[in-house]
Amino acid sequence: MPDLPKSVIFHDHGPREGFQIEDRHHPLPRRVALIEAIAAAGVPRIQAGSFVNPKLVPNMADSAEVFAAIKKRPGTRYTALALNPWGFEQALQVPQVDHYGSVVLYASNGFCLSNNNCTKQEARRRLRQWTELYDKHDVALEQGYVLSAFGCNFEGDVPLADVMEEVRHTVDLCREQGRALPRIDLDDSMGWADPHSIRQRVDAVREAYPELEIGLHLHDNRGLGGACVFAALEMGVRHFDSSIGGLGGCPFAPHKNRIAAGNICTEDMVHLCHELGIETGIDLDALIEAALLAEDIVGRPLMGRVMHSGSLAEYRTLSG
Repeated sequence: MPDLPKSVIFHDHGPREGFQIEDRHHPLPRRVALIEAIAAAGVPRIQAGSFVNPKLVPNMADSAEVFAAIKKRPGTRYTALALNPWGFEQALQVPQVDHYGSVVLYASNGFCLSNNNCTKQEARRRLRQWTELYDKHDVALEQGYVLSAFGCNFEGDVPLADVMEEVRHTVDLCREQGRALPRIDLDDSMGWADPHSIRQRVDAVREAYPELEIGLHLHDNRGLGGACVFAALEMGVRHFDSSIGGLGGCPFAPHKNRIAAGNICTEDMVHLCHELGIETGIDLDALIEAALLAEDIVGRPLMGRVMHSGSLAEYRTLSG
């Protein structure tokens, strides 16, 4: 077996990805309780809300209040999504947000138009505006995202060359500005990835830019999330966006079944890592309790497996 990473870092997007696509607005105290439960389990980064157009994503309209209500746990970063400078400026007004710099490009034009209301060429032009904004507010650039990096529900298959062109543009701008780009994240918000495409695209980025760390943002629409994560682990990938209970889904991407559009499930992937001997710093049993809380909040069975079957810890005591 290839060398697996010794440790993995999960960024749980459930409180943002999960609740943004729900068909009703869940009470703020319960959403805050979920965030605090995820943090108590030891998850190092949680995306707790977003600062976006409230008319388009009404469930995130109270994100400032959510952040203000959180009792923050030392060692956990509480992040927010902002798709444009207006959203970023709004987030800056909320002292509880742990800011980090990220720039976003798109490998497909259709998803860029739907998700960010601009062409992918315009998204490229806006990169400089983003880096200048981060410099103005002393926020370090931590990562670049390439969205629709595996396929697109608007355009179909996305060629590898289109993905690499967006990676190259991001790297070139950072080099021109004399700044480091620590990481590139390949995004699959529409659930097109499979183990082969994971290996192909991670290998291509690594071969072209060996200095870059690589992360993945995967959705489990078609049941290949765990297989994709395993393939990525075999490639040495250490950074994954995920979601408690498998909650989630992009409201700007067409899905036949919105409930099946969620991110890879945090507790399932933590279980996978622990079974492979990979450290996460997360208490799996506590995370399962958080997933059960998420299920209770939304009022329907969630797609996570380990949350329903339990961890193996109690069964292992039978043999010892």
